[in-house]
Amino acid sequence: MGAAYFYHLTQNPLEHALPLLLEKALQAGWRVEVRANDEQRLTWLDEKLWLGPEDNFLPHGLAGGAHDDCQPILLSLKPTGLADCTVSVDGALITQYEVEASERICIIFNGLDEQQLNVARQQWKSLTEAGCQSQYWSEESGYWQKKMEKNAPSA
Repeated sequence: MGAAYFYHLTQNPLEHALPLLLEKALQAGWRVEVRANDEQRLTWLDEKLWLGPEDNFLPHGLAGGAHDDCQPILLSLKPTGLADCTVSVDGALITQYEVEASERICIIFNGLDEQQLNVARQQWKSLTEAGCQSQYWSEESGYWQKKMEKNAPSA
């Protein structure tokens, strides 16, 4: 069973935080799905990832291509069933079954966007009440700090 990690953005925009998480997921050997609610947003993320530093290129593609099953990072509007780690952005919903079937779920939300904040709160409540291991991380201090954990595995 995996875990859901909630990342509360207050200092950095998504385009700065997302590549760091993607890099760590690839280092763990995971295939990653980045899920959003809007096709334009996925196209924007695709462009941002292509324009990243050459020495830290993150291989990726948009879902719906001929080689989706070969992409280390796949940007998608819906679950593909191809990933070990799913990164939800902009309030894309995650179910308890996805948490249970994944190595890791990352839910990144903009703390300055009231709608994203409310969706993240609802997801936290839903997933923790379903028994999913969950952690809440905040960058409000200028660096990432774990602020809360629910349903941690027993030692």
